[in-house]
Amino acid sequence: MKVIKNITPHQVSVSAESFTATLFAWAGYDVSAQYGANQPEYDLIVAQGEKMVKISVKGSQDGGWGLTQSFLSNGDYHGAIDEWYLKHSKRTIFSLVQFLDCDFDKGIMPRVYLASPYEIAVQMKQMRNGYGNTS
Repeated sequence: MKVIKNITPHQVSVSAESFTATLFAWAGYDVSAQYGANQPEYDLIVAQGEKMVKISVKGSQDGGWGLTQSFLSNGDYHGAIDEWYLKHSKRTIFSLVQFLDCDFDKGIMPRVYLASPYEIAVQMKQMRNGYGNTS
């Protein structure tokens, strides 16, 4: 398979969702994908027995995921992070998929990180020596 550099944002999004769904299915979870534009809060639902979790998938090919920039006002990074955090359910986790430096020919696959909105908010507030960041 040829390595594709700089795929479109749509291709990144579709690929990230596919990788996440594959990994959860491979781990023995039932996976349900939500398709269509403007999906509310989550892209996938994974379940195992009676346990169910919503998964919001974010893909990147540049090393970061812009999550809170649309909430930023007057340079208040912590306020933007708080506003972003409050929009997410405690039953939602994020799958952050990174395509930077992938090389399928050499077996270098995307990295996938799972984190709760709380964990992401804490990390984002610690960035830039505690001033916070939007990605």
